[in-house]
Amino acid sequence: MSAMDISDLITGGFISPDIITAGLSGLVSFTSGVLTLAIGLFTAGRVSRLIRQSLEKIDRIDRTLVPVVASIARYALILLTLVVMLGQFGVQTTSIIAVLGAAGLAIGLALQGTLSNVAAGVMLLILRPFETGHWIETNGISGTVKEIGLFTTHIDTFDNIYISVPNSTIWSATIINYAKHQKRRLDLEIGVGYDSDFDVVEKAMMSLTDDPRIHQDPAPVFHVVSYGDSAINVRLRLYVDYADMFQLHWDLNRRLKPALDAHHLEIPFPQRVVQVANNGALE
Repeated sequence: MSAMDISDLITGGFISPDIITAGLSGLVSFTSGVLTLAIGLFTAGRVSRLIRQSLEKIDRIDRTLVPVVASIARYALILLTLVVMLGQFGVQTTSIIAVLGAAGLAIGLALQGTLSNVAAGVMLLILRPFETGHWIETNGISGTVKEIGLFTTHIDTFDNIYISVPNSTIWSATIINYAKHQKRRLDLEIGVGYDSDFDVVEKAMMSLTDDPRIHQDPAPVFHVVSYGDSAINVRLRLYVDYADMFQLHWDLNRRLKPALDAHHLEIPFPQRVVQVANNGALE
């Protein structure tokens, strides 16, 4: 149909100008809505990829958190795009936003405990007070961290028991991380007799430091700790790598007695002096 025919139909009263205006307005709204949806979906995907690439370059951000943050940003933009698109179609978005807000509030109240675990998991992944493989102690639980999830953290105890701990429980408790620092201090203590020569005791204790696993900076140090009831308590303080700490501690304890024996040093037994009263007189 030519433009002249359409003009004749309008002039002849067969097609109302209001219908033409409404049709054109609807076509414009439909086109705007479709373009809004296409642009919104493209932008959401692009922003999600940019966030993922940016977070992967930050060492302090745990890799588990990267896809979660990217997905949250993507779906948030998609939801915003749908609301704007419905507005282009003439739908009252105020009521939709109100419904979404009420639904979000209801879901948040119903999943309050779960969401608190998610929030705590995100904070643990961002601040990283511990990492996978670290030995930690929290809320009376001690063991090696196997996995840090959004809801729970998985810990294996030293007697090989699996424990799943809610993240909110860990976040609200004191966290002791024994593996956070690569260099750890190791103290080796023992009691020697009161007739021992400190120079000889120091020589015997320092002979144990001839081990490549022991750091020389700071250098090993010998201390006289205290005077007990039956022995003088001495200590050898040294620094080692965390990876060597347990095995080295066992090795040093095994070598300690032979080292003292080689220097003729006594490891005294507890002693007690007893006075017996005989008819009021002490013997």
